[in-house]
Amino acid sequence: MDGARPAAGGGGSPGRFSLEARARSRAPVEVVWPLIGEAARWKEWSWMTRTYLLRPGDPAPDGVGALRRFAVGPGGSSEEVVAWEPPHHLGYRTLRGLPVRNYRADVYLDADAAGTTVTWRSTFDPLVAGTGPVLRAGLARLVGGFARRVCRYADTLVARDA
Repeated sequence: MDGARPAAGGGGSPGRFSLEARARSRAPVEVVWPLIGEAARWKEWSWMTRTYLLRPGDPAPDGVGALRRFAVGPGGSSEEVVAWEPPHHLGYRTLRGLPVRNYRADVYLDADAAGTTVTWRSTFDPLVAGTGPVLRAGLARLVGGFARRVCRYADTLVARDA
């Protein structure tokens, strides 16, 4: 089943929340990975209008240490890549743009004969006590939307090239 849901448990520390979203694509992992791993490609499939690097990482350009910017109009977020294991794992932490602290996401791409499963796991601490459940619901919707959109877009790439 595709979609987002709160992950089991509270995430390991008091006040910490977690969530998980999964989606499936018929595309092979080699098609899905660059869509998630390369910051510049996000504007192809997400609703973001500006997606780019503020600083390259290692390996260049999108690896560990890369600072990524995702924006719509003047609003947006900045994040730092903290795990880079192509084509199966991207980890990042948000530096600004979300109403939470210590946001960390890990995106896993698992290949099989039928395509790719995208699993997006996130943890965060609410800025304001008591707002965690509402923030988790909103972030689950956001992350679930990203997982579904990237999979749908990857499917169109595969269909177009068939």
